[in-house]
Amino acid sequence: MPKVKFTKNELKDQRDVLLRYKRYLPTLELKKMQLQKEVRKTDCLLSEKKKEENSIWEGLNAWIRLFSEDFDMGSYVRVKEVKCRTGNIAGVNFPVFEDVEIERSPVDYYATPPWVDDGIKVLERLIKLCIEITIYERQRELLSDELRVVSQRVNLFEKVKIPECIGHIRKIRIYLADEQTAAVIRAKIAKGKFLEVKAGT
Repeated sequence: MPKVKFTKNELKDQRDVLLRYKRYLPTLELKKMQLQKEVRKTDCLLSEKKKEENSIWEGLNAWIRLFSEDFDMGSYVRVKEVKCRTGNIAGVNFPVFEDVEIERSPVDYYATPPWVDDGIKVLERLIKLCIEITIYERQRELLSDELRVVSQRVNLFEKVKIPECIGHIRKIRIYLADEQTAAVIRAKIAKGKFLEVKAGT
């Protein structure tokens, strides 16, 4: 950290810096609030999707014996396209889930077990949920990273930079006031000595 100079120019510079910090801090605080709100919203969405996923898996317990049959149900389902757009909150870009396009191969109902159609529907739902959860987790990661950085900056301004600046201003003002007082005293002493010398002559 550069040493503070006890001059009027330094006092002006420190006041200007303090003004900039105080002007910038509310913007950072607003960004922090926006990010916190969005992280909470993403957490709620993640929680809902994970509950839905768990509910489907619990419902599949009754099907477990069917899945042990020698049948490749995954070959009937393929992810054709994941549709996302880019969202932006407080300058942070993140993926926003829109839809999953799934391509389904035709099922021969004479050559496959009777539960296959329902099984494929469940599999499609699980695939979609898995993709949604992955995207929401990425969204949360990006927002949380930015929130951490912004929170650090807010703390730096509030707890370090602004108090430090105020401290410098206070020290410089005290120093300049002391210098001014000392100058007045020196002037009075000099005047007194001058009058003594003058009176002596």
